Amino acid sequence: MLAVRPHGETAAIGEFLTREHGRHVAFVHGGRSRRNRPVLQIGNHVEITWRARLADQLGYANVALRRGFAGEVMNDRLALAGLSSMAAMARILPEREPQASLYEVALFVLGFMDDPEVWPALYVRWELALLVELGFGLELDACAVTGVEVDLTHVSPNSGRAVSRSAGEPYRDRLLVLPPFLRGGDRGPIARPDVVAGLELTGHFLVHRILAPRDRDLPDVRLQLADLLARGQ
Repeated sequence: MLAVRPHGETAAIGEFLTREHGRHVAFVHGGRSRRNRPVLQIGNHVEITWRARLADQLGYANVALRRGFAGEVMNDRLALAGLSSMAAMARILPEREPQASLYEVALFVLGFMDDPEVWPALYVRWELALLVELGFGLELDACAVTGVEVDLTHVSPNSGRAVSRSAGEPYRDRLLVLPPFLRGGDRGPIARPDVVAGLELTGHFLVHRILAPRDRDLPDVRLQLADLLARGQ
């Protein structure tokens, strides 16, 4: 569940990320009823049955709850920010284009929302997957200058390609940090500063390649997530 807004006195317009049909919007009868309000919460995993007379119409959706992630993280400020940020970022996807891979990664991340040592790094990887789905995947497996595949420490803010320590040293102030957990291999425990660096990396390309051309910026909840992690909360 990505978003919901009231429609009329009792109905709602729901926005969903689906496995086979990508980002999808639908009318939900009784969406503001006492029974449906707990179901139509951002971040919940729901099952929808969509019907319309024509394929390009808004259509109607019957919604049933599979897992209430929103309720599970309600008392965890950081996890709630992460869940809300994922939903907000997914809304930049084009409507009705299949996003099976991104959908599965999203469910994987949500499944770890009760483990604050794990899910923040997974969330960064989800944003990398989002960039791929939007056609702006980063190339982090080899140095853009030398071609070497080891000791990769930075990323060019222009090309989105990795840079090795030796090649990037003269320009390090102009490069983005490539945190260890995104370099491949077993790097051990993931520190919060590395997660923050990962968010700065993905955030840079999400803004400059996707959002800024549309005269948009990162959603407030995404900025809040980065701020909470930076402050160790």
